[in-house]
Amino acid sequence: MITSDPKARLLLVEDDRRLAELVQLYLREQGYFVHWVANGSRVLPLARELQPDLIILDLMLPDTDGFTLCSQLAEQYDGPVLILSALSNSRDQIQGLNLGAADYVVKPVEPELLLARIENLLRRQNRAPLSTKLQFGSLVLNGDTRTVEFQAKEVALTSNEFALLWTLASQAGKALSRDYLYESLLGFSYDGSDRKLDQRISRLRKKLGDDSDSPTRIKTIWGHGYLFAPDSWL
Repeated sequence: MITSDPKARLLLVEDDRRLAELVQLYLREQGYFVHWVANGSRVLPLARELQPDLIILDLMLPDTDGFTLCSQLAEQYDGPVLILSALSNSRDQIQGLNLGAADYVVKPVEPELLLARIENLLRRQNRAPLSTKLQFGSLVLNGDTRTVEFQAKEVALTSNEFALLWTLASQAGKALSRDYLYESLLGFSYDGSDRKLDQRISRLRKKLGDDSDSPTRIKTIWGHGYLFAPDSWL
């Protein structure tokens, strides 16, 4: 049965209509909202418009190279990408993961296994505690509703941006290393070149009115990571 309040919003990118319909039906029965698209050219605009919690991506699309699209999503989309592909060669799997995919599942796959992989990735995205509020001056983080207010106005954050802000704010005044943040929020070690965290920090600063050239609220501590300054939120 499909719930009126879905567990999460998923974007399914699959050109095989029959398979897409089966996956869509199964996941909807498990309580998920699923938007299906068959063409890769529509994925980036839809990712911006829908802000899905997770994208399921086929690599063999009629109009777009799936690996290229995966790389573009890593730069522009903040959530996890799960590749679902008939390409079973280990080189293809390694390439997909190196381009930013959070997981790689080879077709054909049992629906229960696909669901387990999806739910595992979504759990990683929601590791922030959800039972209290944090307040620093005019900045208020509500863990129950996963919302943020700053200077009496709600700030629209993605689930990943909220998780990062909560992690920083819950250890205010302490520099948190990239290694710690990658392990805590993304579930894998920092490899020295991945830019997801830096991009997320940049978006947070912009949304919270921090100076990107000389930030005072979310500071970069060179050699140590990032620091949430608790006394800067007037």
